[in-house]
Amino acid sequence: MKRLVLHTFLCLSAAVVTVSCATRRPAGTVAPAGKAAAPAVPAISHNDSLRFKTYYYEAVKQQASGNLDAAYDLLRHCLDINPNAAEAYFLLSSYDGVLKGDSASLCDIKRAAELNPGNNAYLELLGSGYIRTGDFAEAVKAYEKLAANSPERADVLDILATLYAQLKDYDNMLGVLRRMETLEGANEELTLAKMRVYSLQGRKQEEFNELKTMSEKHPNDLNYRVMMGNWLLQNGKAEEAYKQYGEVLDIDPGNVMARMSMIDYYREAGMLQRADSLQEAMLVDTRTPVESKMTLMRRVVADNEKNGGDSTQVVGLFRKILARPQETADMAELYAAYLSLKQMPQDSISKALEIVLAIAPDNAAAHLQLIQASWSKQDYDAVVRLSRKAIDYIPDEMAFYYFLGFAYVMKDDDDDALAALRSGVGQIDEDSNPDLVSDFYAIMGDILHDKGLAKEAYAAYDSCLHWKDDNLGCLNNYAYFLSEENTRLDDAARMSYQTVQAEPGNSTYLDTYAWILFKQKKYGEALQYIDMAVENDSAKSAVIIEHAGDIHAMNGDIDSAVKYWKEALEIGSENEKVIERKIKLRKYVEK
Repeated sequence: MKRLVLHTFLCLSAAVVTVSCATRRPAGTVAPAGKAAAPAVPAISHNDSLRFKTYYYEAVKQQASGNLDAAYDLLRHCLDINPNAAEAYFLLSSYDGVLKGDSASLCDIKRAAELNPGNNAYLELLGSGYIRTGDFAEAVKAYEKLAANSPERADVLDILATLYAQLKDYDNMLGVLRRMETLEGANEELTLAKMRVYSLQGRKQEEFNELKTMSEKHPNDLNYRVMMGNWLLQNGKAEEAYKQYGEVLDIDPGNVMARMSMIDYYREAGMLQRADSLQEAMLVDTRTPVESKMTLMRRVVADNEKNGGDSTQVVGLFRKILARPQETADMAELYAAYLSLKQMPQDSISKALEIVLAIAPDNAAAHLQLIQASWSKQDYDAVVRLSRKAIDYIPDEMAFYYFLGFAYVMKDDDDDALAALRSGVGQIDEDSNPDLVSDFYAIMGDILHDKGLAKEAYAAYDSCLHWKDDNLGCLNNYAYFLSEENTRLDDAARMSYQTVQAEPGNSTYLDTYAWILFKQKKYGEALQYIDMAVENDSAKSAVIIEHAGDIHAMNGDIDSAVKYWKEALEIGSENEKVIERKIKLRKYVEK
C-alpha cells in the first residue's frame, strides 16, 4: 500500500528531482576548486563504479518516466553497490520522506551533505530541513558551511542572521551582520539591525555609535542626524535631541523628518500647544509629503480616541486640511473613513466621498460607497445617476452595471435594465467574479422571460449556471418557468430539487418543487412538499396557497382544497376567476 502512496505523491515532484540530480557529480568525482573536499571514503572498484553509474542513470530515467517504484528499487541497489554515494542518498530523500517520514528524508540529505560537503544544493536542502523541524542550531551549521562555500551569497547570510536571532546568539548575529557589511557595504538597514542587537544586549553606547558613524560617513544626509536625535529622545536625553533637531532645521528649515520629531519633543517636554501648532502647520502645508501628512493625521485620530474620542476637533482639522489643494485623495478617504468610524450621518459621509471623487474621479471604492448609500435609501434615481457617472470613469467595473441594471428593475424600466446588464456582460473576462457574472445572467433571464422571450431567457439562465451552477434563484425560476410551460419537466425537477436540498425551509423553493411534481402527476410526492411549503410560508403567498388547494384536490381531499382556494382569494390572488371556478366546481381546473 505504501508503494501506491509513494507513486501518487512523487509524481508531482519527479520532474524537479530529476532536474536537481542532473547537476550532481557521480560518485568518485573531485569537488571543484575552492570548495570543501569530501571526506575520505573507501574506494570502489572500477567495475562497481560502472555498475553504479548504470543503475543510477537508469533510476533517473525511470523517475523521469513516472516509474517511481522502479526508480526507488534501483536507487536502493545503487547504495548496495556504493554505500557512500551522495547523489543516491539525495535522490532517495524524497522517497524516504513519503515512506518513512520527514526525519528519514532529513537523514538522507544529511548523509549526502556529509559525503559531499562542497555541494551547495545538499547543504541548502539540509539547512531548510532543519528549519522546518525547528532545529535552528543544526540549521546554523549547515548554512555556515554553505556560507563558507559561497561567501558572495547575501541571501545565505540573511538566513544566518535570522537563525542566530532565533537562538538569541547576538554575538554571532553581529558577526554575520558585519560580514554582510563587508559584502554589500554599510547601509541604513544593516545599521538599524546592528542597533537592535546592541539594544537587546543592553549596549547603549555601541547602539548610538552605529548611528553616529553613519552620520559622519554621510554628512549631507540630515536624516541620520534626526535619527540620532530620536535615539537621544527615546533614551531620556531630550535636550541633546532638541539640539540635533535644531541644527538640522538651521540647515534645512523645511526638513519634514526633523519637524515631525520636534512635535514628539514638544509633547515629551509637556509643551502640548506648541506640538499641536506645529502639527497643524505641517498638515495644512502643501509642501509636506502626503505620506507624512497621513502619518500625522492617523496619530491625531489615535490620540483623540485615546483621550475620549471627541470628534469635533478632528473633523475641524480634516476640513482645514482639505480646504487646501491635495496631491492625492488619501486624506479625503481617511476623512470619509473617520466619519464612518464615528457613525456620523450618511449625508456627511457622502459629502466626504464626493471630495474624494473631486480629487480622484476614478476611485471605484468611493463610487460604490455612494451608490450603496443611495440604494439603502431606495433612491433608485440617484443610483442610476451615480452608476452612470461611475461607468464614465471606470467602464470595466461590472458592479456599476449591476447596480444600474437593478435600479432600472426597481423602477420597472425593463428595457433600460436589460441594456445596462448587457453592457455589463460585455465587460466579462477570465478574471471576473463568477458570483457577479452569474447574477447578471440570472436577472437578464428574468427580464427576458417577462418580455415573453423564453428562448433567450433560457439561454441567459444556462449562461448563469455555467458561471455558478448553484445559483439558487436562477435554478428556482428556470425550473418554475419550465413547469409552467409543461416542458423539460425532468430538467426542471432536477434543478428545483437542488434548491430544496440547499434550503429545505424555503417556502418558495418547496412550492416550486411541489408544483413540478404535480405537473409530473406525482401527486402523492407533491402533497408532502406543498404541505412543507405552506408550513414555512410565514408571508402567506396566494400562489403557494392556491397550489396547495390544487394538489390536495388531485389527492382527493376536496374539503382542504376548497379551504385553500378560499384563503388564496382572501389574500388576493391574480388568478381570481379561475379560483372561483375551482370552488364552484369543487375540483381542479386548468387556467
